[in-house]
Amino acid sequence: MPCSATHSARDEACLSRLEDRLRGAPALTPKLLSDLIAQACARFASPHERARAGIERLTRSGAWTDAALALVELELPRWRLRRLVHDGGEWRRAFSHQRTLPTGLDEIAEASHEIMSLAILIAFIAALRQTAAESEPWSQAAPPVAAADDYRVCCDNFA
Repeated sequence: MPCSATHSARDEACLSRLEDRLRGAPALTPKLLSDLIAQACARFASPHERARAGIERLTRSGAWTDAALALVELELPRWRLRRLVHDGGEWRRAFSHQRTLPTGLDEIAEASHEIMSLAILIAFIAALRQTAAESEPWSQAAPPVAAADDYRVCCDNFA
């Protein structure tokens, strides 16, 4: 069942399953990438024929890192690479909305894995979670107040 763009418990479970599969994978495979695309990528199915063909060509050639980066660019165009570090045998990857902002002020999606392409896709899932949370409607702090008919307000400008 595909994860949807709205943030719900079902969608969170779907993204968590995808993330667990990526974290446990020894390498990125065509099957794993196609499952990720089918379950979490809404734009891939839309009419972005050239981008989709490019990702499929990269996948067929085994260019996993380039395919993962192209997928992120297609699905989350606002997110950009902020950091890519190889430390202690792991790739640490971070995407952000505004690379010029200090780290504490920007929204950052981070991940790590021994395989660079898997680190990219795990960070991609973290960015999907943040994007879904951003699209949730704001909860109202106070209920709306209805205007009463028996009160009059003066709107003249006496300045």
